[in-house]
This record gives sequence, C-alpha cells and structure tokens, in this order.
Amino acid sequence: MTGNVKLRDIQESDLDIFFEQQRDPVANQMAAFPAKDRDAFMAHWAKIMKDETIFLKTILFEGQVAGNLVSFVLSGEREVGYWLGREFWGKGIATQALSEFLRKVKERPLYAHVAKHNIGSMRVLEKCGFTLHGEEKNFSVIQGEAVEGLILKLNH
Repeated sequence: MTGNVKLRDIQESDLDIFFEQQRDPVANQMAAFPAKDRDAFMAHWAKIMKDETIFLKTILFEGQVAGNLVSFVLSGEREVGYWLGREFWGKGIATQALSEFLRKVKERPLYAHVAKHNIGSMRVLEKCGFTLHGEEKNFSVIQGEAVEGLILKLNH
C-alpha cells in the first residue's frame, strides 16, 4: 500500500493542510504536542522555511499531502521529527517516508523524541534503525499532565 509515497519540497499551499493536521486532538494527545493557533503556526513555518540548516519535506500519499518531515539542530544535536494526518496512520506511510528522508539527511548521530505511549511512532523509528537512547521524565505536558518520553538515536 505504501508504493505511492513520495517526498517533495514544501509548498505554501501545504501549510493550510499541515495546520489542520496539527489541530487534531487525537493526534495532539498521541504526540503529546499541543496545537498552535493559526498565527503562531504560520509564523513558526515562515521562520523554519527560511532556515537553511533545517531540512523540510512534504509527504505525499497517492498525490495527497499526508504530512511532513523535518530535521533540525537543537542543543548541538541533529534531530528528526514528522507529522502525519490521522487518516494516513497505520498504512506504512510514515516508515517509508522517514526511510527516504534518512537517505537525504546524512548527518549522524540523529535523534528523535517520542511520547512513551506513542507505540506507532516508536515502531516507525525502530523500523528505520533508531534504537533506544534514553528517557525523558518531562517530555511534554498535555492537559495539565506530565508526559514521559523516549529518546531514540540513529548511528548509521
């Protein structure tokens, strides 16, 4: 089913779709990542799209914008993150997209942070070669509750 996954450069028109995807309360709970309001979201994307140290790609599935991938440096370490619209979950799309993205992002080690309860995202990362590196007690706070997280690392 994942043969129709492609990556391309982000286009302005993708941002409206990304905005709606990051507003999904189920996705927010799963990722332990709160939604931004429209102005904050658009300002964030305008900033990161201009930063040449950040790698960004749109994930397409069967021609539809399914989500995005990003790699950035934080505290001296290169990290990777992704967001997929909920209607695209469970189809192998994230795994295929991340695998392709990792062929373009050559820097290693590469780190990923994931909420401990997000089993699907952990499986994506593990299938792409990431291994458990550590834990984060205060990964995020969702609806007033602290969420534990895991740090995964890709060495090769």
